[in-house]
Amino acid sequence: MTRSERDTWDLASSVGATATMVAAARALATEDADPLINDPFAADLVRAVGIDFFTRVVDGEIRPTAENGRTPELQRETDSLAVRTRFFDDFFADASAAGIGQAVILAAGLDARAYRLKWPPGSVVYEVDQPRVVEFKTATMARLGAQPTAERRTVSIDLREDWPTVLRSSGFDDTKPAAWSAEGLLMYLPPEAQDRLFDHITALSAPGSRLATEYHPADGPTMAERAQLLNDRWANLGCDVDLSGLFYEGERSNVVDYLSDRGWQVTTRTRRELFGDYGRTFPEDDAVAAFRNIVSVTAVR
Repeated sequence: MTRSERDTWDLASSVGATATMVAAARALATEDADPLINDPFAADLVRAVGIDFFTRVVDGEIRPTAENGRTPELQRETDSLAVRTRFFDDFFADASAAGIGQAVILAAGLDARAYRLKWPPGSVVYEVDQPRVVEFKTATMARLGAQPTAERRTVSIDLREDWPTVLRSSGFDDTKPAAWSAEGLLMYLPPEAQDRLFDHITALSAPGSRLATEYHPADGPTMAERAQLLNDRWANLGCDVDLSGLFYEGERSNVVDYLSDRGWQVTTRTRRELFGDYGRTFPEDDAVAAFRNIVSVTAVR
């Protein structure tokens, strides 16, 4: 699966299929005996997309159970994505508690936070993604009878286009603080687009704004190698969707340095540290080496 400068997708193809993959993991994580997250919409959204493998995952035909005392790959994927989801859930909860009334979810995919989190009265959640992705989720949630727990405003545009203008035209107020999330996003952007994304966020962020994101440090596998590892992990489970070739190569700015140079106060946690924060044990084996040093970032303007 090869990326191109103006490629588009739905939730069953290219980058969109990874959003369905993540939603399937959230569905499994919600069913855990001691769940870190609660996403009651994830399984239904996955079924609506209709990718056979992920439907079988959420329907219990492929289960993340222990085998021979070793945790199989699906459980590792589920645990890691549950930890990541909880990090961003907590980020928005903390921002709301601090009085930030507008949130922007970039590359929202099948993210259901506008429906499942407890937003304070008056909160506005902006969801930015490609038009077909936005249309699908909006229609599916309506069909499920789901009601947002905040005022939900959709922004149907590719992040490689002039999304700040469309966001403002949707009512976003850049004179007031905002909480921004760029979850599982950066590797799907060319290096220069990553910088441009943070430049736009900075320009739109009034003092007191907050940002949560994550990135892969440069001292590890290349983006091509990471994409292949992702594909191989899911292929080993029987997934026939090609997830390789989705990440953009090229030298990238260090996210912490880039944001710090633009006036953000930045704190970081590795994925391994987040496991400990949430009372989970990070598995020490080669299969999860690519997860170990993923860096979660929280920044305040």
